[in-house]
Amino acid sequence: MRATRARAGARQVARLAPARARVARIRERLASVYGVPVQKPHGDPLAELVLTVLSQSTNDRNRDVAFLRLRERFPTWEEVRDAPVELIEEAIRPGGISKVKSVRIQAILQALGDPLDLSWMRDAPVAESRDYLCALPGVGRKTAACVLLFAYGLRDVPVDTHVGRVATRLGLLRPKAPSEELHDEMLDLTPEGAELEFHVNLLRHGRRTCHAQRPACDECALARMCPARRELSPPRARARRAPSAPHRRGSSATPSG
Repeated sequence: MRATRARAGARQVARLAPARARVARIRERLASVYGVPVQKPHGDPLAELVLTVLSQSTNDRNRDVAFLRLRERFPTWEEVRDAPVELIEEAIRPGGISKVKSVRIQAILQALGDPLDLSWMRDAPVAESRDYLCALPGVGRKTAACVLLFAYGLRDVPVDTHVGRVATRLGLLRPKAPSEELHDEMLDLTPEGAELEFHVNLLRHGRRTCHAQRPACDECALARMCPARRELSPPRARARRAPSAPHRRGSSATPSG
C-alpha cells in the first residue's frame, strides 16, 4: 500500500510540473506517427463558433453535413439568427440533438448583437477575446479555444474528450479536473507555436489508439512514457511485453518517459 501511494505521488509530481523535455519527447513521438499538421487559420470566427456547437456529440462527417445544410439554406448569419428556430433545427438535423443546438446557435447570434462581427479578435489580447466568448450562452473554454486557434491561429489549445483523456493518462493533467483547469494547464505546458500540432496529434492519438474503452496499449507509440499503461493494459499484453530487451537511455527510437 505504501509503495502504491509512493508511485501515485510520483505521478502527481510529474503531472503538476511536467518537464519541458518530457513534453517535447511526447510531441516528437506523436509527430513521428501522425506527422506535423499544417492548417492555416481560416479567418472566420463566426463560422468556427457555429461549427464547434454543431460538433458536440457527433462525428466530423455529420457535423460538416449539418453545417453545409445550414449555410445553403441561410446564406448569412443574420438569416440564421432571425429564422424560426424550427427551420434551423431541420437544417442541422444530420448533426444530432438538433433541437438543443438550434436554440443554442440562435442564442449565441442574438447575444452578439449588431453587427455580427468577431473580426476584432484578430488583434485583441487573447484573454479578452476568450472572456468575451465564454460569456456567450453555452460557450465554454473548449469552444472559445477552437475559435481562437482555428480562426486566427491565436495561442489557445482546445481540450476535448480525446485530448483530455490522452493527456490525463500521460500524467499531464489532473484526473477529473474542471474544464477551466484543464485548459489552463494544457496551455501552460504547450510551447508557443505548437498549439495546433499538440492539439491535433493528441486528438488523433485518442481517436486511433488511446480509446476510452480498451485502449490499444500494445500498439501505442507512447506506451513507455505512459503512467497509466499498467492499469489499462490487459494482463496477457503485459506478459508479452515483459521479456523485451531493457531500454537503453541513449536510444532515440524508444525514448523513455
